[in-house]
Amino acid sequence: MAEVVLKNVWKRYNGTVAVNEVSLQIPDKEFFILVGPSGCGKSTTLRMIAGLEEVSEGEIWIGGKKVNEVPPKDRDIAMVFQNYALYPHMTVYENMAFGLKLRGYSKKEIEDRVREAAEILNMTNLLHRKPKELSGGQRQRVAVGRSIVRKPKVFLFDEPLSNLDAKLRVQMRMELSKLHDKLQTTMIYVTHDQVEAMTMGDRICVMKDGIVQQIASPIDLYNNPANKFVAGFIGSPPMNFIEVTLQEKNGEEKGVWLKEANTNSSSHAMQVKLIPEMAQCVQSYIGKSVVVGIRPENIYDRLFYSGGVREGSSLKATVEVVEPMGSEKYLYLNTGKNSLVARVEPYNSAKQNQDIDLVLNMESIHLFDPETGNTIC
Repeated sequence: MAEVVLKNVWKRYNGTVAVNEVSLQIPDKEFFILVGPSGCGKSTTLRMIAGLEEVSEGEIWIGGKKVNEVPPKDRDIAMVFQNYALYPHMTVYENMAFGLKLRGYSKKEIEDRVREAAEILNMTNLLHRKPKELSGGQRQRVAVGRSIVRKPKVFLFDEPLSNLDAKLRVQMRMELSKLHDKLQTTMIYVTHDQVEAMTMGDRICVMKDGIVQQIASPIDLYNNPANKFVAGFIGSPPMNFIEVTLQEKNGEEKGVWLKEANTNSSSHAMQVKLIPEMAQCVQSYIGKSVVVGIRPENIYDRLFYSGGVREGSSLKATVEVVEPMGSEKYLYLNTGKNSLVARVEPYNSAKQNQDIDLVLNMESIHLFDPETGNTIC
């Protein structure tokens, strides 16, 4: 078993808190992602698991053994770094074999392990080359292969794809995912790229300022963010946020409405109606400000929308920028006080400075407390 457990782990640097009481339970064979902006503590957390950073407080367990005092070489982990860290004067074979030689493995065992790793990574024909003769993606494969030959309990990846170009990053994401399926080993992967996190991880831990914000599967993070930070961090383009006031109306317009304040006479301020299920759980916020969040794919151009339009789900906006992406278009919109991004069909004909009618998918909106940032319901 290669379960990794962190219990109330802290990391302090001269009084500055880098990691704040982080607790994680990573089951055997899971592909676990630590994601967040630069400086959030994710790499520091990984380095504490590896033993490269000392734990200020708390416990780290790997495979049922407490490792706080265990040196990195005895933790049965392998780490892949951002900068590859290959020896330039050695061939690929020698780079992959070097760690095994230091550990006293026999020549045949080294040969078998290196050949096996090279086959898994489809790089048998590169074993005679030196790092300078390889592309960035090939060098990264060598760095991964050097870890595979050790057959560790846990693989640790510290932003391994950040030096690669966009196309190669996509390719390497797929290769690492397939590698995890083949090896069936626990992998902990650090990245600041939420696309990497969403496409690769079994579960994702979102961090901010050294604090865990939410741990969940990719789809749960996307559909049920715990707070405004997670909602805005996960998704590309990011979720739209608008500050509104909750108002309860009677008569023909009975229900709870979200009203955005006008800034001038020409603005198209939002005024939409909550679905009944959501209206029931916001009663304590009536008359107060909340932040409404809606993802770009849940905003439709009414001219091209074929579904039914629910009462109180439409508004007007002005198109500021049209960004064709090939398979879709991004419309950057203005409601007078706030800006929105809508992801629409590639054949949408909206033009810059045009006023258009929008339809919102009210079943898919999110509400956040403006002070705490937490999800309301």
